[in-house]
Amino acid sequence: MNVRTNDSQVLVLDEVAKRYGALTALAPTSFAIERGEFLTLLGPSGSGKSTLLKLIAGFEAPTSGAIWLRSRDISRLSPAQRELGMVFQSYSLFPNLTVAQNIEYGLKRRKWAADRRRDRVAHMLAIVKLEHRADALPAELSGGQQQRVAVARSLAYDPDVLLMDEPLGALDRTLRLEMESEIKRIHSELGTTFVYVTHDQQEAMHLSTRIAIMNNSEVIALGEPDDLFRNPPNSFTAEFFSDATMVAGRIDHDGRFSFAQGDTAWGDPTRRSSGLYLFGIRPRAAKVGVIDGAPVLQGIVRSSMLFGDETRLIIDSDAVSALRVVVPTRGRRFSAGQHVDISIPWDDAILLPQTG
Repeated sequence: MNVRTNDSQVLVLDEVAKRYGALTALAPTSFAIERGEFLTLLGPSGSGKSTLLKLIAGFEAPTSGAIWLRSRDISRLSPAQRELGMVFQSYSLFPNLTVAQNIEYGLKRRKWAADRRRDRVAHMLAIVKLEHRADALPAELSGGQQQRVAVARSLAYDPDVLLMDEPLGALDRTLRLEMESEIKRIHSELGTTFVYVTHDQQEAMHLSTRIAIMNNSEVIALGEPDDLFRNPPNSFTAEFFSDATMVAGRIDHDGRFSFAQGDTAWGDPTRRSSGLYLFGIRPRAAKVGVIDGAPVLQGIVRSSMLFGDETRLIIDSDAVSALRVVVPTRGRRFSAGQHVDISIPWDDAILLPQTG
């Protein structure tokens, strides 16, 4: 991989891997992060995302491969030498320093002049909307305010990249949503490159310009959120990120699709070659009733849960059990044992070749 030819690439991973004896914590990984983008490392626990972030930050050294920051190989540099910003879930604020002093701390270490420090702290306080709390101690702040201070402190010296390790994990859901909006606003205003770790799919969808989906210690998908959601490249991405139920099916030599369990066939407008496939059904893509030309599952409602404007159904059919379907409520009620037809419009379906 040519790692030093594109000026827009801030951070480049070139076959970076990490092993602990026989255990592979990160398989060889290569991709570039563009200037100003918001890249999220998304995956379940143990997928390798935190290992990858630690390698970028310098808390771990790669077993092989290289990490490039602009034109500099930083693979063997200490965290301090890399000059990257870092925000942890715990925030790690200095309890005896005020908000302004916490933000100023890194600038003092870098020997910025007093006037320059004062101007930069004022600017960062305005960015995170905490001018009125400049003299407060961390213990006097809410969790969301503490997180904003941590972000401001990490961005104060204008690092090339800000690394964020599950920074919303300790917050309740309402505050998480508020802070997602704040982080997105700060990224937009400053244009700093963000690399963000989370296991929350919705958080990744809301914040990111690109997402790297990880599983079993490797990046298995990389792309823009909407494209990964609607066109996942593999079944894990479909299930984990798109929340799809995968149903076995096949396309015959006449180009007609049918479920593995079932005799009815429908014309496949995607014109795929014949073979075995997995048909992915996202909960909100499924429709109650029969749509002409669309694959239809006949099922029985196992459970129905009302969530205001939405009703969440679990449906069993011959082709698949425990199919998740989310439909608008609109005064309609479903009960356990009720027979329903579920259609999946081709435009909203996921069709992946079966492997293995």
